[in-house]
Amino acid sequence: MKPQNAVITEVIHETPTITTLKTDIKLDALPGQFVMVWIRGLDEVPMALSHPDGITVQRVGEATAALSDMQVGDSIGIRGPFGNGFKLEGTRIMLIAGGVGGAPLLPLARLAHAKRLDVTTIIGARTGGELLFEQQFSQCGSVSIATDDGSKGHHRFITELMDLFDLESFDQCYVCGPELMMKGVLNMLQAGGIETRSQFSLHRYFKCGIGVCGACTIDPSGQRVCKDGPVFKGDMLIYSELGKYHRDATGKKIVY
Repeated sequence: MKPQNAVITEVIHETPTITTLKTDIKLDALPGQFVMVWIRGLDEVPMALSHPDGITVQRVGEATAALSDMQVGDSIGIRGPFGNGFKLEGTRIMLIAGGVGGAPLLPLARLAHAKRLDVTTIIGARTGGELLFEQQFSQCGSVSIATDDGSKGHHRFITELMDLFDLESFDQCYVCGPELMMKGVLNMLQAGGIETRSQFSLHRYFKCGIGVCGACTIDPSGQRVCKDGPVFKGDMLIYSELGKYHRDATGKKIVY
């Protein structure tokens, strides 16, 4: 598919390493869907939609650094939206967002709030200064915080904070963040026998973004993250590669 030209209309520095770019294109997308973002002359990368007209990017490599440095008036190419997105189920839900994983969960929180659902959000980050969308999530329901260094909220891991909740009382749990964090969350849900009541957003290396090239298939099911995902039910991931390894651009396995 040919990318649409999208002109940046607003740059929001959310944290020292995370930036939101608003554009002049507003997409009709489901929460959790993604777009392929073309940085001209450099690369094309998948990005979750944090807003109908915006993406939120964390500076981790050459492509994300180029996006983070863009200014109002600069332009990017956008293909999509792609993927299946999250599905709202039940009336009481929990969102678990680690780092920039809050990006695809924010539209879900806003949709759930608009539908008058009971929303509980747990946000995790390395430090208090890197917490993403704390204020926005708090407008949709209750928020609890965990930071690796203890600078804000619970000291250490999101999974430890989850122990303070009656997880069985939630109709559905939605998760996005670093893969080892998501694996820890899935293990907790499985131990409680409620893994079927969860949805996880995966990140894998994408080339085409439309299910043709096979670069993003996951073991052992062979499902394509770009086409069959990026959102998967928790019980579908228990025996998968989640938390074990992913692949680089050549297909080589990278162990976590």
